[in-house]
Amino acid sequence: MPLDPFFEERLRVHRKYMFDQAMSTVRTRLTALWPFSRVPVVPAAASVDANAKPAKKARSGQDVGPHARARARHRRAALAWDRTELSTVGTPGPEVRITEHHVPVPGHPAVRVRIYHPSVVGDAPVPAVLAFFGGAFRIGGIDYPTTDAAYRRRCVDAHVAIAAVDYALAPEHRYPAQVEQGYAALEWLFASAGEVGVDPSRIGVLGISAGGCLAAAVTLLNRDRSRHQLGVQVLEVPVVDLTGSHMDLGAMRALHIPRFLTVRELRSVARTYLARPADARESYASPLLAASHEGLPPAVILTAEYDPLRGDGDAYGAALRRAGVDASVVRYQGVTHDTAIFTGALPAARRWHDDVVAALRRLHA
Repeated sequence: MPLDPFFEERLRVHRKYMFDQAMSTVRTRLTALWPFSRVPVVPAAASVDANAKPAKKARSGQDVGPHARARARHRRAALAWDRTELSTVGTPGPEVRITEHHVPVPGHPAVRVRIYHPSVVGDAPVPAVLAFFGGAFRIGGIDYPTTDAAYRRRCVDAHVAIAAVDYALAPEHRYPAQVEQGYAALEWLFASAGEVGVDPSRIGVLGISAGGCLAAAVTLLNRDRSRHQLGVQVLEVPVVDLTGSHMDLGAMRALHIPRFLTVRELRSVARTYLARPADARESYASPLLAASHEGLPPAVILTAEYDPLRGDGDAYGAALRRAGVDASVVRYQGVTHDTAIFTGALPAARRWHDDVVAALRRLHA
């Protein structure tokens, strides 16, 4: 199906961004190799000037170098872009009751969990879903306007509590920190269900893009460790194979985006998130590569026609079905990876929201 006209200008901007990023990398590498560079090369054995000022440190104790400053600028720009998207093509979220919690994570930083509570009569417990935002593991968060608005709408429309996990970003924190944070949040949600008004027999997981990877990984960890009963896993445009073996390049060829740009972007995501390339083959980093998918919760997987990750979603649904798991995969035609954001302007995005809500309502059964 042709790309929806809504995306035409966005595609032009995105294509330019990908080319600019690639050219910036090329320029940086050429500068480093150029023999007449004005930047002197300091031998490793050179003595240290005792009067030299130490490198700047962040308040957390981490170096504040050019890469850290570039990440900070990128994240500020992403947050500003997200705020504009909500005001121009998104849908604001309704007012709901919110509680904030901090969950300790053995061996890793504590994680913040925000619960969006639906209205209830009396003190009857409600179903809940542990939710993971997207952002290529390196941007995003539960405070991003479109993420917060989506959780509010889904909480009200599905009448479930949304326990949103504000997991740590890479590369400051790398795999498996985010997976362990997600698992600790799930354990906490089951242990604290009575205190936060949640029914422990009706809990599921939800994740979009990189968050879909974390949601799927947490279901594997849950099966392998504590075996809590999960009612559903809802995975939206998930990346579940960081080796890139299931990436569908046909989606990008149709948009006239060269193969090398698509491959470069996925490799950049994996490099940022993983400490070692070999980690991509671990099942909790790439849930599709798990030795077994038996015993996992029923799955609803949503993919987009013009998204190279559609291959991941298709393959994961097939793997779950081969293992006897109730799994469905729905591909939305004519749309792209970030479709769910555009509920204020795109009919397909509103249908996407309705389908996610229908999937979450399965927890009421």
